[in-house]
Amino acid sequence: MANIDNEKNIKVPYRFRIPAGFFRKTLIVLSLAVIWQIYATILDNPLMFPTFSASIKGFFGVIYSGELISRTAASLKMLLIAYAFGIVIALTLTILAINSRIGSDILEVVTAMLNPLAPIALLPLAMLWFGIGHNSIIFVLVHAVLWSMTLNIYSGFTSVSSTLRMVGKNYELSRLGFVFYILIPAAFGSILTGLKVSWAFGWRTLIAAELVFGVSSEGGGLGWFIYEKKNQLDIDLVFAGLLAVIMIGILVENVVFKTIEKRTVIRWGMKL
Repeated sequence: MANIDNEKNIKVPYRFRIPAGFFRKTLIVLSLAVIWQIYATILDNPLMFPTFSASIKGFFGVIYSGELISRTAASLKMLLIAYAFGIVIALTLTILAINSRIGSDILEVVTAMLNPLAPIALLPLAMLWFGIGHNSIIFVLVHAVLWSMTLNIYSGFTSVSSTLRMVGKNYELSRLGFVFYILIPAAFGSILTGLKVSWAFGWRTLIAAELVFGVSSEGGGLGWFIYEKKNQLDIDLVFAGLLAVIMIGILVENVVFKTIEKRTVIRWGMKL
């Protein structure tokens, strides 16, 4: 018995371990950087394809000057505003859809009509209705993030088990209480997927929209930065802007959404 008690009291020292997947992914990124550097060196045409080292130098140069940071902040501000609008509208549509037949019909018809419509196709209308500036871009971004978010939320709500639905009825929750206390926690896996997909759609649409008319929005955002540097033949800074787009996408996916996922669906045992 004494031996067993001693074994229980033995504390195994904590060892920090970097996941093996991190090394593999880092190796892939480094390999791509080396291939980029070698190809650009052989091509020897910085106006067509600058080297990786030149692009990295330009990247840190515009960060140090503050230009890239201010442009990125302007872009993210617009996307976050549109994202918030999208979440509110998506929740409103799905709550109406699960509580009434007419709401369900409206959701099905509207999503069937507008979901296939490319956000960029709305640029001419946005310019006519809201002028060239923040409001036009936000309008286009709301359309970009809304429908994938709405469909995933609705799919998650409708897949909630009948047992959990009965729990809500037994507690005599109001309709909104039923949504926020039963449906949203139970369907959070699908909701999080919709949030991730819609963020990716919105980020791509934002860069494309700014390439067209972002210049009026306080000097433009990250997309206009890329277009502007192309016109000035600073191709290394064009690649620096593209690197910023990629890095922000990776950061949001692997830091923000991964953290939310670990603290919600994985912690709750909804995903292994």
